[in-house]
Amino acid sequence: MSEMNQLETPEVESKPKKRHMGIKTQRVISNTIIHILLVIMSVVWLVPFVCIVLQSFRVESTWQVGYIVPQKWGFDNYIALTKTDFFTWYLNTFIIAVFTALFQTIVVLCMSYTLSRFRFRGRKGLMRFMLIIGMFPGMLSMIILYRILADLHLTQGNAVPGLILVYVASSGMGYYVSKGFFDTIPKSLDEAARVDGATRMQVLFKIILPLAKPIVIYTILTAFMAPWADFVFARYISMNTSQGMNVAVGLYSWLNKDQIAGKYTTFCAGGVLVAIPVTVLFMFLQKYYVSGVTGGAVKG
Repeated sequence: MSEMNQLETPEVESKPKKRHMGIKTQRVISNTIIHILLVIMSVVWLVPFVCIVLQSFRVESTWQVGYIVPQKWGFDNYIALTKTDFFTWYLNTFIIAVFTALFQTIVVLCMSYTLSRFRFRGRKGLMRFMLIIGMFPGMLSMIILYRILADLHLTQGNAVPGLILVYVASSGMGYYVSKGFFDTIPKSLDEAARVDGATRMQVLFKIILPLAKPIVIYTILTAFMAPWADFVFARYISMNTSQGMNVAVGLYSWLNKDQIAGKYTTFCAGGVLVAIPVTVLFMFLQKYYVSGVTGGAVKG
């Protein structure tokens, strides 16, 4: 019997090894397939941007051509931008984005902290009301907003402060992610600080916000990027007035049939410069952006 057990033991032990090897092989195959799909998606996503970058350095012709790699390279298109209103549009966009990010972040964080930490009559009703209002597309309010801004003389050449006002006005309704993040911070920290004599303002700035650094940076990034890429409302308010255009509206004006022949490569150069600030910000603050999204999605 002992000899038979010794002969059967290796066969029994080989089964877990084969199963382990099978699981490991499946994992390697699945990971390989996932990485291949991610590489394909990245290539598809990056190809248009690479084409724009290459076309921005093409100097042999300003027309649209049937090839991607320039035959003659140079910085002529970037120099040509200095002879247009591009940097006026760029400055307008930068001012709008910075002030919107500043004021919108303050409003969103204050609203989120209030809804997360305080319990008052009508709180749930207010949250439901803002949720329902947020479901309606902003296009529905464009006509009335234009009339209000026109009465305040904040259109055309004065569109920059008008756009800042509109972007900041309804920002409080974007409290969802930030509130979810604040809900993950224990309220016992607030209570301990209050027992030690801290005010509500001190609790927010000295305890909550340092712990909520990811969501603060996430809010700043989203508030900065939204007006940077806005086109529809910005075009509607500026009414083709160059002094009030942002960079998206200004560059689009070069794509009409009268200007595209002489401005296509210059348009590509402008597109590259527009992408740089947001790309750099996102690359350096990406870990905080992801932490803010995942942390704010835990609770609602």
